[in-house]
Amino acid sequence: MNIDAALAERFAGAPLRIGTRTSVLAMTQAERVAALIGEFGVTTEIVPIQVTSDLWAGDLSEIGGKAAFSKQIDRALIGGEIDVAVHCVKDVPGDVPLPEGTAFGAYLEREDVHDVIVSRDGTPLADIPAGSLIGTSSVRRRAQLCIHRPDLRTERIRGNVDSRLKRLREQDGPFAALILARVGLQRLGLVGQVTEVLPVEFHTPGEGVVGMVPPVGAGALGIQARTADTPVMSMLDELNHPATAGHILAERTMLHMLRGHCNSPIAGYATTTPDGQLSLFGMVFDQDGSRFVRSQALGDPADPAALGSRVAADLLHQGAGRLITATRK
Repeated sequence: MNIDAALAERFAGAPLRIGTRTSVLAMTQAERVAALIGEFGVTTEIVPIQVTSDLWAGDLSEIGGKAAFSKQIDRALIGGEIDVAVHCVKDVPGDVPLPEGTAFGAYLEREDVHDVIVSRDGTPLADIPAGSLIGTSSVRRRAQLCIHRPDLRTERIRGNVDSRLKRLREQDGPFAALILARVGLQRLGLVGQVTEVLPVEFHTPGEGVVGMVPPVGAGALGIQARTADTPVMSMLDELNHPATAGHILAERTMLHMLRGHCNSPIAGYATTTPDGQLSLFGMVFDQDGSRFVRSQALGDPADPAALGSRVAADLLHQGAGRLITATRK
């Protein structure tokens, strides 16, 4: 039986239910997945699920770390209330395994991985006055910003992209600028808000360039399903982008071996070189960026996990474990 026929039989008289968070960005991403699934002749239904992290303005470590982004969605998937779940891969914890009986059946082709500056009045990062307040909830971004602009202050700003932009534009508001992911702004049609795109390459202090190495899983959407649901897993295999899947496996293997948690400033970015090799660059910082370790290696694209393990081992040899332990609360 071909995939279309198996899906038609599996979802005869009922839609395929897509679980997602409730934010505008999450719903937009789910709609993209629904359109792709619809090409198999399957009717879909998007099921918005309120997750703990979207109701919490404090430190994620106080509510279970990044797992708070997905535990309600995981429960719905395991319980059969939804058939697939759509996640931003960067929000999937590396120190907590996926629930037993579930797996990512597809990674969609990776999109933009750059971080950007969105400033109140269009001022680029280099010209923002000392002492100004920059909004970011990412420990990775905060550590890298501190390396280059230790004279700036940072403050956690949680919430949806649109609510964060609204806070930036508040009259007499506290923030001079925000650091955001360009891909989120692109998906929402808000890329015109961008003041400056930060390079993904690391630059040492004094070079005059503020780089922002991406998080593990940046720019990629993952579609999770029950492994026993053969028709759905077969469909997702058709949607999977092999190069992205390889990059993500290398990055997440590194993250898993580092045993990072939600307060660990960790960056990792895998790419394919022009000659077809797999490249992985990884960094671990302390909270203020005053100490960091970095590693880059090339590997066989047929074995991304081996490359991820090698980069993680090098980082640990340089002292990454001590930096990560120091960031635990």
